[in-house]
Order: sequence, then C-alpha cells, then structure tokens
Amino acid sequence: MNPPDRLSLLASTAMGLEGVVSHELRRLGYADAKASNGLVRFTGGPVDIARANLWLRSADRVKVEIGAFRATTFEALFDATRELPWAELLPIDARFPVIGRSVKSTLHSVPDCQRIVKKAVVEALRAGHGTGEWLPEDGPHFPIEVAIRADEVSLTIDSSGTALHRRGYRVAAGEAPLRETLAAALVQLSVWTHDRPLVDPFCGSGTIPIEAALIGRNIAPGAGRHFAASDWPWIGDSVWKSALEEAADLAAPDRPLDILGSDIDPAVIEIAIENARRAGVIGGAD
Repeated sequence: MNPPDRLSLLASTAMGLEGVVSHELRRLGYADAKASNGLVRFTGGPVDIARANLWLRSADRVKVEIGAFRATTFEALFDATRELPWAELLPIDARFPVIGRSVKSTLHSVPDCQRIVKKAVVEALRAGHGTGEWLPEDGPHFPIEVAIRADEVSLTIDSSGTALHRRGYRVAAGEAPLRETLAAALVQLSVWTHDRPLVDPFCGSGTIPIEAALIGRNIAPGAGRHFAASDWPWIGDSVWKSALEEAADLAAPDRPLDILGSDIDPAVIEIAIENARRAGVIGGAD
C-alpha cells in the first residue's frame, strides 16, 4: 500500500484547549498547525501520525481526514464517500466500524449516516482492491467517523484508538479524577518549568504532579501504550521503532524535579504513589 506522503491530520481536543495543542504541535515541528473549534489541523505522513500520538499531551485523538464535502441527501453522502481513496489506506481485511454525529444538518439521523458511509466504504474497497468477495474485517483497526455540521461532512479515521488520556499509568483514582490530558494542559498553561517548584496541595490520585513530571523530564506520554495505528501496515514497525527511539533519546528521566503533591486522604496518597511509580516518575525509594 502506498498512502499519500502528506495527509490532512486532525488533533481533537476539549473546547478551549486548541491553543495548547497548537503550541505542542509547533514545538514538535509542525509549523502549519491551525486551530479551529475543538480541532487543530496539520499535515504529515506516517511518521507524523506516530510522533503526534506519542507526544501530544493535551489532545484527545489524532485523526486522518479522508475527505470533506457538503451533503444534504443520502445519495450525495454515499456518492462522495465512495469516491474517496479508501483503498489507499485500508487493507482488504481492515476492521472499520463507523461512528457518527450530526449537528444542525439536513441529514440528522446518525444511524442512517453511519450505514450509508459503511456501505460506500465497502464498495470503494471492493473496487480499489479488485474483489467482489465479502470483506472479512478481521485485520487491523481503522475506526471511521462521519461528522456532519451544518451539512458539511468530514470523514476521518481515528489513528489513536483508545483516547490519548488513557496513558496507562492510572490503575485507580479518587472521587473526582482529572483527565490526564486536562492535567497536562493545566501544567502547560501555568507556564511552569522543570527548574521551578510545583506544589499541588489537593493532588488526589496524583494526575497533575505526574503529568508535570512527564513534562519536566520530557517523557513522551504515549511511549508506553498501543494505538490503533500501531497495526496499520502502511506505517509499519520501523516507523514506530524510529519514533520511540527519538522519544527515548529526548527524554531526561534522571532530571531532578521539585514536585510535591499532598492530600487529606492517606488512601488516595497511596494511589497517587502507585500511579507515579507506574508512570515511571518515581522509584521505590522516592
């Protein structure tokens, strides 16, 4: 498979955090990052999908936009979807569930939109791969989303799979857990730097101190987890290996930090300590 070298990529995020994600992308070298409502657009190829998933701290997901068009009828939605280059990105055995959302649009029935898109992608894959057979859908995962707002359709593939706030270190949480992506955004908005103290007097399960430590030591937050795109054949193991090696080279795991978290509940402090150990930001004696 030979996908385009330059793909339209979207980093989705909570409303209000677009500027934080834009700043992260620019620091990673994506000067074309452009924010809109809940999204930051940038361009890149397979290696950039890997790097964005590994490094973005405040984004929810990294998506590949396959196409955007206007549609007010199911026929228009089907025809425009079918014409998109699905076979360049999805192998013949791809698993491609379709989710959807529609806001203030003529095509307001989300289940019907999902069904139409699914049927169009199936036809495009059969034509592109030259088969009339039933598609097995037992291979790598390519989650598709059809998003319609004011009759403008965007079709994307989610490269992250599980949302990016699922870092993998939090085995337990307190009563009001804070998402890791929001905690990372708060640390970055505070303009804290690794050579300054950071104190969280109500740390709960430790999400803010842990995210601060990951930032302070320049540890890629996604380095220890799996993504949907980890199995995409046109990205490949060598690309992921290179991106992970870059992350390891740039990390400063032994950098001293002055970060303090406290809480009134001793039980939740034990949870925070365990989460910090799983995140690799403290050792057994810390």
